[in-house]
Amino acid sequence: MTENPLVPLIASGEADRTTTLAALALEQSWVIPADRRAFLHLARRATPDAPESAAFFTLLAEGEVLAGERLGAFATACGVTEARAAAYEPLPGCQAYPAYVAWLALNASPPEAVLALTVNFAAWGGYCATIAEALRRHYGFTDEACAFFDFFAEPSPELDRQAQAALEEGKPDESRGHEYGRLLQSYENQFWSTLSGRTPQGRGELRD
Repeated sequence: MTENPLVPLIASGEADRTTTLAALALEQSWVIPADRRAFLHLARRATPDAPESAAFFTLLAEGEVLAGERLGAFATACGVTEARAAAYEPLPGCQAYPAYVAWLALNASPPEAVLALTVNFAAWGGYCATIAEALRRHYGFTDEACAFFDFFAEPSPELDRQAQAALEEGKPDESRGHEYGRLLQSYENQFWSTLSGRTPQGRGELRD
């Protein structure tokens, strides 16, 4: 995967709270419900023939609900008001990722979608762990404001086991699944690159 251009800026306290971090919160407010609906659609598609895949996507959808419940405190800490959220225009470079997840929900076989999505789990969890630590250290965010990232940073043995069961049950076309995963990673890189362009030079919030 290409090096993430934004997470190092957050890790060093250089990402601006009210522009870059606020945009991250606002973009995630669009990503979370979109991904949840895509996962529910995949679960419905998988139910007749691939129950392990269906259970995997159901777990993912439930996780998106929990993540969404934690996102508001992060957005508030970034200075996002209800009026700002309502007026916000999402960025195409960020929303390409959930658009591709929706494409997978419609076009990929459920086991191939499982394979594509699991390729990036470790990297995403690592990003979230780094961000959560940086928000506390450099920005003075509370545990509540960091809970969104803490949630994704925490390992999920249950999800890992369910993913393995789904792959063993479905026997996906690995070449196609990895190609889907490569594209998904590219769209995630685009998400972070788009947000990194919204960090004003010299406007970090180092607190040390």
